[in-house]
Amino acid sequence: MIDSAAVPHSADVARFAPSGWFANAHFQSIVPSLSLRRPFIASRARTMLAVADTQIVDCGDGVRLLGHYSSQAAAGRPPARDLAILLHGWEGSSDSVYVLSLGSHLFDLGCDIFRLNFRDHGPSHHLNEDIFHSCRLDEVVGAVRSIQASLPNKRITVAGFSLGGNFALRVAAKAARAGIELERSVAVCPVLRPHSTMEVLESGWFIYQQYFINKWKRSLRRKQQCFPKRYDFSKILSQTSIRSMTELLVRNFSEFADLDAYLNGYAITGDALAELQVPSHILISLDDPIIPAHDLQYLARSPNLHVTSIPHGGHCGFMDRFSGTSWADRQIAHIMFEQRLAAAPQSVAA
Repeated sequence: MIDSAAVPHSADVARFAPSGWFANAHFQSIVPSLSLRRPFIASRARTMLAVADTQIVDCGDGVRLLGHYSSQAAAGRPPARDLAILLHGWEGSSDSVYVLSLGSHLFDLGCDIFRLNFRDHGPSHHLNEDIFHSCRLDEVVGAVRSIQASLPNKRITVAGFSLGGNFALRVAAKAARAGIELERSVAVCPVLRPHSTMEVLESGWFIYQQYFINKWKRSLRRKQQCFPKRYDFSKILSQTSIRSMTELLVRNFSEFADLDAYLNGYAITGDALAELQVPSHILISLDDPIIPAHDLQYLARSPNLHVTSIPHGGHCGFMDRFSGTSWADRQIAHIMFEQRLAAAPQSVAA
């Protein structure tokens, strides 16, 4: 059953007005993902984590992705009709704090949760020999299709953060042609135009670029250890910028002619979302220090695309309490359950 009191009303958008340090974009972008918050979030997520079934998802073409499925039935509750497939950001994982926070909130509201890892994220570097890049959309589409086939009759929402939000929207755009029935997609601070994000990382506060470089290099070392005969990343590992690392990866380990072709390959600006047939939502902050909000103007206008932009929130932050749910968590729940709660304000069968 869904507790209507736990799902915010539309006015909650206006109520998100952080003050003091909470209004600082860098605070919002960094603090919500700090390890200091993990014990609090893990405590909220303990039931979801306790019943999680680790699965290897067959995505087709020999590709396998790692995921974790938490069902209401496994927790001794009535079976759920709603399933949320959650996608983490670049160099995050299914155990990222923001994924656990949203997952636990939706799980407590009566949803089943599937936390999916992209290729080479989490402990999955050994599953596929080819390396991850952001244009590997077909395997994520294949994963969603496989999950739907194994869990029929579910109302499926795909929700993602940052690069995961970018993937969620691209999956939604391709769903009809791929034979996937989605209820909706939701993207929190999605990568809009990769060129812009790379430029911001290079010219902005150095801590963001260094953070991603350190995590990416750690991931490349793991991949090289898994496939030492295939990979020698020494040249990439010697670089000091994301641009130079990406250029070398594209040149030596991808099918793309150059960096521009690769970055354009996963942009969702232009006509990429023009034919969306799935109701899709973007939640984005105007002060995001990683995803320039001005790129919203370059999105295709679609009746199925709904954009909520608010002044503050940083990059995938939206934190107004240290240990509790974020505004984004509550807003996604509102998006998922608004119509059903309007029909039955006291409670709704999941």
